[in-house]
Amino acid sequence: MNMMQISSDNVTSSAQKQFIRHHKCHHHFVTGMRFLVLFCFLSVWEISAKFGIIDTFFFSCPSMVLSYFVKMIKDGSFFSNTGITLLETLFSFVLVTAFSLITAILLWYSKTLSEILEPYLVILNSLPKSALAPLFIVWLGTGTDTIIVAGISVALFGSIINLYTGFKHVDEEKLKLIYTLGGNRLTALRKEVLPASIPLILSNMKVNVGLALVGVIIGEFLAARRGLGYLIIYGTQVFQLNMVITSIIILCVIAMALYQCIQFAEHLYKKKTM
Repeated sequence: MNMMQISSDNVTSSAQKQFIRHHKCHHHFVTGMRFLVLFCFLSVWEISAKFGIIDTFFFSCPSMVLSYFVKMIKDGSFFSNTGITLLETLFSFVLVTAFSLITAILLWYSKTLSEILEPYLVILNSLPKSALAPLFIVWLGTGTDTIIVAGISVALFGSIINLYTGFKHVDEEKLKLIYTLGGNRLTALRKEVLPASIPLILSNMKVNVGLALVGVIIGEFLAARRGLGYLIIYGTQVFQLNMVITSIIILCVIAMALYQCIQFAEHLYKKKTM
């Protein structure tokens, strides 16, 4: 009996090792292909510029973008402009996450409140947020406050709706069991709704961080004198396309880094609950 169990354990262990090996190989292949696609894109872009297929005045090229990036580091404009955009994005993201979570909890807790506010949330979520930016300038002036509010407005209403919808779809049988055992709605919230919704909250945060960055850039387009959004608008006005494309690439890197940070937190949570 022991020999059969040992043999079974060895087969299971071998299958697990094979699965882990296959998973790692697949992960390395996907990562390698991503870098290959990026390398091919940059190579085609650079070669097209060198041979005059595209006009570098309008399209720039990787070598010119790299040179301008080095120039930004040397004169300090990279740190000042990237830093202000990053801080505005993080501040907007934190406020969106906190306010949307609190509001979604209140909507779930009070059915009457949700029935009153839900149509307004749907309308505000479907409203183009760029249309609100001029109003924010009139109300708050040009400055950081307007930019942060613009960042919040892009992500807030959709985040509330997503969280509230997720809270409503928590296992009803578990909630009935809590109520049967004498628990109230607050108990159900603490013991079941919030713990069961952590994956949803983390997934929602991954969306919100990108939307907050979009909102901040919209605000910087209209109401900033520094930041990556300001550099994009200014560079377009004076036909400094190296400045524009470099700023856009920096934004892509920021977006990817913020997304990866939340994905890492999600990975740690999944690892902890396994």
